[in-house]
Amino acid sequence: MKVATAAYPLDPVDSWEAYAQKIETWVAEAEGQGAKLLVFPEYAGMELAMLAGPEAASDLERSLRAVSERVPEADALHMELAAKYNVHICAGSAPVFDPQIGDRPVNRARLITPTGAVGIQDKQIMTRWERDPMQAASGGGLQLFDTAIGKIGILICYDSEFPLLGRALYDADLILAPSCTEALSGYWRVRIGAMARALETQCVSVMASLVGDAPWNEVADLTTGMGGIFGPPDAGFPDTGVLAEGQLNQPGWTYAEVDLEKIAHVRADGRVLGRAHWVEQKGRDNYVTSRPLR
Repeated sequence: MKVATAAYPLDPVDSWEAYAQKIETWVAEAEGQGAKLLVFPEYAGMELAMLAGPEAASDLERSLRAVSERVPEADALHMELAAKYNVHICAGSAPVFDPQIGDRPVNRARLITPTGAVGIQDKQIMTRWERDPMQAASGGGLQLFDTAIGKIGILICYDSEFPLLGRALYDADLILAPSCTEALSGYWRVRIGAMARALETQCVSVMASLVGDAPWNEVADLTTGMGGIFGPPDAGFPDTGVLAEGQLNQPGWTYAEVDLEKIAHVRADGRVLGRAHWVEQKGRDNYVTSRPLR
């Protein structure tokens, strides 16, 4: 199975038609290269803010609400494209005001299948900026989606830096890490997290990034990153753990072939069995003794 992960730039689209055409162009390109799973980055949905006009797009609160109002239409578009091109799509995450959760937006990704099924995954742990000034909320718990192309979990950006969230996705064949990072250091924090989750879970992780500048929107005005697909550096995988990586800040797709049988093999008979041996950490904190050495 070929996986495609995006280094995606936000454009100030001036109409729904322009937005829909852009998304279809990206989907068609990836499908034309044989991809069956397409991953868009965190906050790619902020592109929809400009449809409410430049003033709304440049105001933090108004842009969050403008995007949230458009998410159902965006999901319908992605469902149409997933069916048309016979692909699974992780749509770019977006702020969603969900009354079942509260009065502040969650950061929500959606996994859409060719058959029209939709799974939602909310970000679990907010960054400092998401806490203030954005005042975003942590959404529903982690989900593991059992799909025709494997078991898929999603750790949105900062979530990928937390081992216990990755461990909760113990059975995932693929962990998707859609990201939006302003600085190069932020990109590397998420990338290191995504690679660590692939190492611990002995699975494949897929990182997508926003790239370029969008000065018309406060959420993603400056972004740095590239696409990357990672596995455990073990039997059947590259020694570096890097299946594929893009070029920094260069828009486009990054592709890699992912073999679920190799994931099953490395879990059963890898050079190390970190996924199975995880439980041996239990209680190790009780063995720590603090003693001065002079």
